[in-house]
Amino acid sequence: MTRLAEPSRGAPTIALLAGPDATASTLYGMYDLLGSAGRDWEFLTNGRMGEPLLRPLIVSRDGCGFRAPNGAWIEPDATLEDCPPPTVVCIPDLFVAPDARLDGYAAEIAWLRACQARGALLAAACTGALLFAEAGLLEEQDATTHWAYCDALARRFPRVRVHAHRSLVVSGEGQRLIMAGGGTSWIDLALFLVARLVSVDEAMRLARINLIDWHHQGQQPYAALTCSRQVEDAGITRCQVWVARHYDTHSPVAGMVEISGLTERSFKRRFKAATGMTPMDYVHTLRLEEAKQLLESGDEPIDAVAEQVGYADPSFFRRLFGRRVGLTPSQYRRRFRALRLRLE
Repeated sequence: MTRLAEPSRGAPTIALLAGPDATASTLYGMYDLLGSAGRDWEFLTNGRMGEPLLRPLIVSRDGCGFRAPNGAWIEPDATLEDCPPPTVVCIPDLFVAPDARLDGYAAEIAWLRACQARGALLAAACTGALLFAEAGLLEEQDATTHWAYCDALARRFPRVRVHAHRSLVVSGEGQRLIMAGGGTSWIDLALFLVARLVSVDEAMRLARINLIDWHHQGQQPYAALTCSRQVEDAGITRCQVWVARHYDTHSPVAGMVEISGLTERSFKRRFKAATGMTPMDYVHTLRLEEAKQLLESGDEPIDAVAEQVGYADPSFFRRLFGRRVGLTPSQYRRRFRALRLRLE
């Protein structure tokens, strides 16, 4: 077995924090990508291993191995106390529910605050940003996380400026808070750290080696335009059930008002209180999600798709789709229809 070269003593240390909810794929994916800086390009082009320019370490509260939520085994390199002072602390994503409270992370939060006080960069992939918020590090700061968690983050921490559409956010004093959005945007985060700590050229080499395409369009095209069914107001729930089957009708809001038995003003107030959305925004969300499915799975003209989901004015549909999804309907079809066809 080939033993990979060790980084030099002066290489910046990147501490990858392995909490009990850590996702093994992101944790070890970042470990591999960061550890290859300076090493792999030389090996592939000249046949000899280069000297690693970064020192990734997996650290945890007690340093003991444990099972990740998916059953994979995680073996930390050091405890929080034993870890050499890191240049960067990075939190890979956490497999927790959007509204979960991270009550069991007191030791990790104290360590994060101490590292920040010593001048370390703090980075988070995907839902790792929730731990930053829990530690009070995002107050009055720009932030992002996985698109499915952005609403919950904004609700629980109203003083955090959450950017749901962005795949990478850099904020804080000295730009020392760095957050990536959902899924594989941890790759963007790793490349950004390589560019900042080593060089842009080295980050580009790693992108070429690993066939990496930057998520330059952010998270918005990938996000589901969620409008979850609430259960506390039974009258509004009835309206949600009805509109899920009749969103393509001419006046779906008027239909919901009639079903509710309320005045229009009272209905709109109760609907917004129950769902967090106006009735018309809710209808738009249902229509655009159905339009996305039609664009992915069929080849009907855009105007026909607009009409199927309830829009008589195709130009309005195009503008609304672009604003809410981040791509025009044609761009969305090109990107996601091709993917669906390959998978099928």
